[in-house]
Amino acid sequence: MIYVVGLGPGSTDYLTPLASKLIAQCDWLVGADRQLLAVGKHAGREHKLDKKLTDLVNWLMEHQAANIVVLASGDPMLYGIAKYLNQQLGKDKVQVVSGISSMQYLFARIGLDMNDVYLTSSHGKTPDFDFVMQHNKVALVTDDKIGPYQIAQEIVQRGLQRTLIIGENLSYPDEQITLLPADQVIDKTYLMNVVVILNER
Repeated sequence: MIYVVGLGPGSTDYLTPLASKLIAQCDWLVGADRQLLAVGKHAGREHKLDKKLTDLVNWLMEHQAANIVVLASGDPMLYGIAKYLNQQLGKDKVQVVSGISSMQYLFARIGLDMNDVYLTSSHGKTPDFDFVMQHNKVALVTDDKIGPYQIAQEIVQRGLQRTLIIGENLSYPDEQITLLPADQVIDKTYLMNVVVILNER
């Protein structure tokens, strides 16, 4: 069986007991360097995950008789790798084990409910910002091309007033959570971040 296992926001403190059990019992553990390092010692052999997901699919098909855990950051079904693997391999060959997403973690840290939030991503794509700004509460996972500053500029250019909550390195010792009006977000490097946009009017 192929298990796609969510690691949570980063710190292994947020790894679920089921995830820990599957990692400990697997024949193969598949992940990026950072993910493999995070889980520590385990009995399985390791297969490094690279950027070519087609190569991963081929490798998984060749080894599908083994007990395989594919590590995923956050929750695998929230802008994660699980959707792609389900599409390529079939849902009957893949079992997804949920993790705590970085979005969930950030909302919990700031004490804000997620009941009416619109979830989206700027990771590797450009969101429809006109549509995004129609919502009063939005959360985005970002990348280094469209991050907090670029998102803030989209708000400013539309003449809108929004508050941004920027969560960096969530659950790690150097975690930083910043709350700013959009027009005060500066152009800098934001590390491993999630952005919440609030229309507080």
